[in-house]
Amino acid sequence: MIKQASLVTPPLQPFTKWTGGKRKLLPILRSYMPEKFNCYFEPFVGGGALFFDLVPEKAVINDFNKELINTYRQIKENPIELINLLREHKEKNSKEHYLEIRSADRDGRIGNMSDVERAARLLYMLRVDFNGLYRVNAKNQFNVPYGKYKNPKIVDSELIHSISEYLNENDIRLLSTDFEFAVDDVKKGDFVYFDPPYVPLNETSSFTSYTHEGFSYREQIRLRDVFKKLNDRGAYVMLSNSSSPLAIELYEGFNIHMIEAMRTNGAHRSSRGKIAEILVTNYGE
Repeated sequence: MIKQASLVTPPLQPFTKWTGGKRKLLPILRSYMPEKFNCYFEPFVGGGALFFDLVPEKAVINDFNKELINTYRQIKENPIELINLLREHKEKNSKEHYLEIRSADRDGRIGNMSDVERAARLLYMLRVDFNGLYRVNAKNQFNVPYGKYKNPKIVDSELIHSISEYLNENDIRLLSTDFEFAVDDVKKGDFVYFDPPYVPLNETSSFTSYTHEGFSYREQIRLRDVFKKLNDRGAYVMLSNSSSPLAIELYEGFNIHMIEAMRTNGAHRSSRGKIAEILVTNYGE
């Protein structure tokens, strides 16, 4: 049965924006969740909106983006040093400083950074870059331009300490591996929420990923097959995706719920605003 961690003050929330984040959909996601479950699994955790809203006592969270999971780990293990580094970035914040920090993955400096320095770099860039985007090129180099925020909140020490305390006081495993490996330990009665890169809505779109490896249609099929295996295992499984006919066809035979989402941090205006999505479950009606 689900157990939530002791109420955290202040309530937890994602420590960064993340493309495809589910903060605005939390009431809808909650309404479609099973009433009771054991361990919580989220193989594409991203910013962790649902994870931080649930604050489960036992969970396995994963993301293939190693820089992101390193940031979770540094919040857990080195919150004070991380906050101090963010304060240094705040003092130096400017377009020039941002571009100098961003170029660390082009000139080799990132290889000499400590894990906590890399986490501070990522958090700083996501606080001040255009629309809070995480985007890399084919060489895995961060390539988002500097944003135009007047007073970005680069340091949120209270939130970082609260998240660190929660991660340390509960049974939370942090992984950075393939989504299929991330659910190896799922058992009957566990709950898995998949929030993968979406199937494109139209043929002019491209399959996107927050890692440079990409997430192809073949990967979508593999994910569907994993969904089926977890269903056979007796787990509760919920998945978000676009309302593309391809996505709907993939999950034929399961419960497909049409929902309306609000996108706020797409790269283009056309990718922001209200958009239809599907929520697939292997339980309920």
